[in-house]
Amino acid sequence: MPESEEKRAATTRLASIDALRGFDMFWIIGGGTFFASMARVHSHPVTNTIRRQLEHVKWEGFRFEDLIFPLFLFIVGVVMPFSLTRRIERGASRSMLYLHVLKRSAVIILLGLIMNGLLRFDWAQMRWPGVLQRIGLCYFLAAMIVMHTKWRSQAIIVAAILVLYWLATMLIPVPEHGAGVLTMEGCLSSYVDQQLIPGRLYYGYGDNEGLISTLPATCTVLLGALAGCWLRSERSDNRKAAGLALAGVVSLLAGLLWSLAFPIIKIIWTSSYALVAGGLSLLLLALFYWIIDVKGYRKWAFFFIVIGMNPITIYFAQSFVDFSRIARFFLDGVAGRVEVLAPLILPFGVVAAKWLFLWFLYRHKVFFKA
Repeated sequence: MPESEEKRAATTRLASIDALRGFDMFWIIGGGTFFASMARVHSHPVTNTIRRQLEHVKWEGFRFEDLIFPLFLFIVGVVMPFSLTRRIERGASRSMLYLHVLKRSAVIILLGLIMNGLLRFDWAQMRWPGVLQRIGLCYFLAAMIVMHTKWRSQAIIVAAILVLYWLATMLIPVPEHGAGVLTMEGCLSSYVDQQLIPGRLYYGYGDNEGLISTLPATCTVLLGALAGCWLRSERSDNRKAAGLALAGVVSLLAGLLWSLAFPIIKIIWTSSYALVAGGLSLLLLALFYWIIDVKGYRKWAFFFIVIGMNPITIYFAQSFVDFSRIARFFLDGVAGRVEVLAPLILPFGVVAAKWLFLWFLYRHKVFFKA
């Protein structure tokens, strides 16, 4: 990239997006374990509520933990207008962009397969779907849509997919269960996964990164892309923040209303879940954007920005780097002496070790991108 173009790209980068991505990853790399451990230090209605919010619901319902993955997918979409759309507007070759999207998707999917045990070669017992696999697939599908449509068409596609997914789930009969059954063993998503996905399924009857639920998950990415289009517009900064917040409230209310007919179930990514998670993601983006990029309060966000600049790196690295052992090496003695606070020490050490690793990469401008 020429120096002038590189400077221009740097000035248009929104720190709030990196910070929000880092905030999201913080809970994945150990922040959730740290805050959940507070209930072990002091059992109280507040700490117990925090602990419950940091656990997934078994099937139907919604907790904070159920926002983490869709928020990441949402942010993947937010970035698209700043990368793909901007390159198209500048006359970039579509064939090169196709190759870029395909390569990036393939690498992310391959990393996910490796994390799931691809190199053990026990493929009959391996779980083929996964978090990175879903990110790669949703990124590819959403990128193709963003590259060939304007924002109005993207909004129509989101609405159409969510409605069709709802109708298919409620109207297509599942053998031995019938139509409209929303249980683990009886829903359409589980049935399709059983028929088409080899190897081990996450919850036995199906997989929470299964096949047809990838479509509404792609809508989560597209909701992010619509938010990115709004942020790239010529509107004032305050109006952009207000617009994101308003859209978040509308999406949240629509999802809650829809849940009366189509319950909120993360595992099969119901349409109501997609809208509730999308609404909360929009509200968080509005908050981060207003505080960091509009009001200019950035110093506090540095902790999250460091994490957000290398999200896939730390997600993949923590599967084979024993950060817990590093934390125990330095903090076992401290944990043995602080008594009541001991449950917090090692979780804190794990987060600190991972953050320092990411800070080292950040300081040396090492950013791994698929």
